[in-house]
Amino acid sequence: MPKSALTGSRIREHRLMRGFKQADLARQIGISASYLNLIEHNRRRIGGKTLLALSEALQIEASQLSQGAEQSVVSELQDAAAAAEDGTPIELDQIDELVARFPGWAARITAQHRQIQALEQTVGGLNDRLTHDPVLSEKMHEVLSTVAAIRSTASILVATPDLGSDWQTRFYNNIDTESRRLADSSATMAAHLDRLSRQEQGVVTPPEAVFAALDARGHHIAALEGPDADVDQAISEMSELDTHTARTHAKRVFAIYRADAKLMPLEPFSEAAQATSCDPAALAAQFHAPLEAVFRRLANLPRSPWLPDIGFVSCDASGALIARKQPSGFALPRFGAGCPLWPLFSVLSTPGRARRARIASDGGAEYVSYAVAHAAGPVQFDAAQTYHATMLLVAQDPDPEADALPVGPTCRICARADCAARREPSVLEQGMARL
Repeated sequence: MPKSALTGSRIREHRLMRGFKQADLARQIGISASYLNLIEHNRRRIGGKTLLALSEALQIEASQLSQGAEQSVVSELQDAAAAAEDGTPIELDQIDELVARFPGWAARITAQHRQIQALEQTVGGLNDRLTHDPVLSEKMHEVLSTVAAIRSTASILVATPDLGSDWQTRFYNNIDTESRRLADSSATMAAHLDRLSRQEQGVVTPPEAVFAALDARGHHIAALEGPDADVDQAISEMSELDTHTARTHAKRVFAIYRADAKLMPLEPFSEAAQATSCDPAALAAQFHAPLEAVFRRLANLPRSPWLPDIGFVSCDASGALIARKQPSGFALPRFGAGCPLWPLFSVLSTPGRARRARIASDGGAEYVSYAVAHAAGPVQFDAAQTYHATMLLVAQDPDPEADALPVGPTCRICARADCAARREPSVLEQGMARL
């Protein structure tokens, strides 16, 4: 059925959405209810004058009634039908009618189809990578050969209880050596897998889509700088924001970026940041800005020879990460919780009080961290107040004399042994292998 023949279906759907009775709408535009009924069931063609009257009564453009959905939606539904492999019969000749009568459902189906495709591509890419990755292949061979060596040595010790003490010591030393080798190989493989997971672009949630768009641009969006910045235009140019929910989330994030840029214009702020060595307190006083806004602005500066490696992370009161910019030597998890030792979480207990600390990652990188918790939204009476915490990370040269707080990325991939804050075993288990 051609699109023009579905004008009546569209009229009916818009009438029902607005709660109009058929007789009332017919009376309003000067036609009989029976004639409108025939129009809505696509049994009568509709002329220009009647179409304009209906569009005015329904408060919608006449072109939307006569032309219906864009062809791209129909094409995506056709692709989704072609991808179906369960043999269920699909009414291909009624796709256009589905789009016309149920535009919301059509949009949801196409969005889920895109999501399924993205997930399938991600899984396929991971499968190829796991199959052909030379690092994983080498480390897996090392793990298997080391396990075989340990098992062989242990079998000799069990099968020969009267083995001399010298030989026993030699075999125990071999087991210790091979165990260390196994731990190192496993740690290398786990770290490699973690790096691969952070490099994957198969994002499926609105925040992940926005993170991907920011990561691709170094967290500096030139289109949002200056007096003529346009958030909608900036979003339209980002291919990562391919869903309505992602674009909606991006509008909130980029509106904050735009407000920060107005309060702290790029050129004077960059000069002040260089002059103060990225001191957030000094910058906050100079630009009369809250600390959390200064943190964000420093993280959004374009790369420059004078600018140190800078990271940024924000969480809500539950500890869930809601924003992040990962510095080169400090792992921030994409999913799940971070390290409970981060100053980011400790400031949630003292909103408004800033904290500065030197921290060291389990990879040896050191940073000065600045953290503060602040009210999320205006303070109101008789309403629950929510808080967010933000943390800025400014890279520092390693200093053996400095008293740096050892922290990790998240317990699951942290190799630090004997951590009082650990909530689950690490997959690396380096500490256990050295006991």
